[in-house]
Amino acid sequence: MFAKSQSFVLASGNPGKIREIQAILEGHPIVAQSQFNVIEAEETGSTFVENAIIKARNAALHCQLPAIADDSGLIVDALNGAPGVISARYAGKGASDLDNLNKLLRDMEGVPDEQRSARFVCVMVLMEHADDPFPVIAQGVWEGRILTHPVGINGFGYDPVFLVPDYQCASAELPPAVKNSLSHRGQALKQLTALVAARQSV
Repeated sequence: MFAKSQSFVLASGNPGKIREIQAILEGHPIVAQSQFNVIEAEETGSTFVENAIIKARNAALHCQLPAIADDSGLIVDALNGAPGVISARYAGKGASDLDNLNKLLRDMEGVPDEQRSARFVCVMVLMEHADDPFPVIAQGVWEGRILTHPVGINGFGYDPVFLVPDYQCASAELPPAVKNSLSHRGQALKQLTALVAARQSV
């Protein structure tokens, strides 16, 4: 059971993620695990759910607070689901966003428009403590297509090559507020908020 003003630790040092989560989980102070000098967990899972649980458990164990973790990535149908769980290191360990994006475009060379379907996926986990047998698990899916070249300056990662069909532009061309209302992470956060509220009402 989560108290209405319960603080949560985020299993990330990413300030953008902290802002997004704080904006949606109103009334719950969010602190980054980096404030506790937590060493990031090694993502050894083969699915987004497994990796999110690994990261949440690690943060909860070291910070002694309920922990939120997300694992997200891009699934491209023409690439049999790649980059998938290795989206952040698609071009190799230590790869930059640009490295990963360029590898994706190379791998997609020659693929016709009708076969460039893709989706961003986010799985978000909240664990009350490291041994929590019943974590809150939420997920979001954002359907789109892969462009042939990057456009836009907003966002990060694969946003410049992810076409948002309803807006006919890249994710990187959307204002942040619009992106957050549509994105896989935004969807997962809203679902997580509802699930947390339901547990508080029990």
